[in-house]
Amino acid sequence: MIKIQVPATTANFGPGFDCLGASLGLYNYIEMGFSDEPIVEVRGEGKEEIPTDETNLVYQAGLKVLELAGVDKHLKIVLENNIPIARGLGSSAACIVGGLKAANRIVGDAFDNIELIRIATQMEGHPDNVVPATFGGFCLSMIHENRIIYKTFPMPFWLQFVVCIPEFELKTEDARKILPKEIKFQDAVFNIGRVAMLVAAMARGDFTDMDIFCQDRLHQPYRSRLIPGMDEILATVRSKGAYAGFLSGSGPSVVCLSLRERSDALGEHMVEIFSKNGIKSSYKVLSPDSTGARFL
Repeated sequence: MIKIQVPATTANFGPGFDCLGASLGLYNYIEMGFSDEPIVEVRGEGKEEIPTDETNLVYQAGLKVLELAGVDKHLKIVLENNIPIARGLGSSAACIVGGLKAANRIVGDAFDNIELIRIATQMEGHPDNVVPATFGGFCLSMIHENRIIYKTFPMPFWLQFVVCIPEFELKTEDARKILPKEIKFQDAVFNIGRVAMLVAAMARGDFTDMDIFCQDRLHQPYRSRLIPGMDEILATVRSKGAYAGFLSGSGPSVVCLSLRERSDALGEHMVEIFSKNGIKSSYKVLSPDSTGARFL
């Protein structure tokens, strides 16, 4: 049995819809080896709801690698999950990336990261979570003619992600259904400028005006209808000491960028706002992850 650690991820950062993502210091652990029959054991997050047969997402990812490598064997998989499910923190990307990389290792590293990223994106539907889950750091990614093109760079070591996690699930497909089919030209320009500035600010470690750079008109105004309290959180966290706030992926988790000394006050502030809107939540203060998926 080999063991791999795969991080949580946060995507979009507001304006960077389906193209920006970052790796966070919260991990799922996957053990995998060959077996006489399919075995999946689950501990931690999702223990009561995650399938423990061949339909399990980690198993499905591993099976894709085995099939491509021409290996006809069953797998034993043991999952220790710490990433909340359907909360916008990349739980499915962690399952896919971990399953692909673990299976690739037990078949002798038959495929390189480029091929594994291509398969992962095909399974996930977009690369903004699978790239940071694989490589760590702050990541830009896009799809061009079936190629996944990506760039990564480290985040400032002092940066903290304050993640407020509501106690309800929001599946990505549901959060996408609410988005408009067309957008206004001025809204596209609004987001393009902010994405450019956000990436430059992150690369330089200069968070001046980061609250402006994380503004969005493409998805957050629509998804806020599904997340009571989100708008109030994003409107107030700057006054509480955050550099910026944004919806994590498709939600419902909300993330603030902060210094460590301000993090707990920000987390409590977000929990309080969700509570006013009838939603139970909790918060985590997470450091940036710089390694991505790695074998232990």
